[in-house]
Amino acid sequence: QVQLIESGGGLVQAGGSLRLSCSASGRTNNGYAMGWFRQAPGKEREFVAAISWNDVFTYYADSVKGRFTISRTNAKNTMYLQMNSLKPEDTAVYYCAAAPTLYSANYYTRASRFDYWGQGTQVTVSS
Repeated sequence: QVQLIESGGGLVQAGGSLRLSCSASGRTNNGYAMGWFRQAPGKEREFVAAISWNDVFTYYADSVKGRFTISRTNAKNTMYLQMNSLKPEDTAVYYCAAAPTLYSANYYTRASRFDYWGQGTQVTVSS
């Protein structure tokens, strides 16, 4: 089992920045891919970004490419999502997820490919 806890959400004006963190605990000694998803009110959960088990590959949704950066510090079992140039349409609950599989990052664009999920953190971008 892997437990995930997100933090760093909040309210920010359009054009601003936030950094989300996802702390992983439990059986994290094996390689696993991680990702970020988001869900806005009345919409389905959508893929944001993923990082491969070896941190070599990253993959982004077109809507965030060039603005968001996913990274991970294995020593601290922590994953980050640096979000710059935020837009009102980025408003959503952001979830981190983990999968104990060893595919390249672009494999993880579907929520069904992740086994573990955090509880989510709210990001609100005002116009």
